Amino acid sequence: MKLLILVLNKVDKLDKLLKEFASQHVTGATIVNSRGMARELMNKDELNIIGSFRQLLDVNRKESKTIFMVVKEEKVEQVVAIIENIVGSLDQPDTGILFTTPIDFIRGYKQ
Repeated sequence: MKLLILVLNKVDKLDKLLKEFASQHVTGATIVNSRGMARELMNKDELNIIGSFRQLLDVNRKESKTIFMVVKEEKVEQVVAIIENIVGSLDQPDTGILFTTPIDFIRGYKQ
């Protein structure tokens, strides 16, 4: 089992992404509002170096959505394909960050 974590910067794609997950029988996501460190510091103007990051950030976006999903290891590639099909390549700036981590204990998980 893997914990898949997606920090989605393109929040306008969230509804379409969730609908596609459901249609592909990928269920059980938890979504929370989030904001990155650079954005938080930029909003407070505490560091001058952050100013150079403004060109890389979508200044109109106030927050991101972080999606947590427990998936079987063999489904990770399918989930990644769904995500990149909806939001575009995660290699592009200000799209999102995706990673997994192993789960060595779980209770209460329903497939």
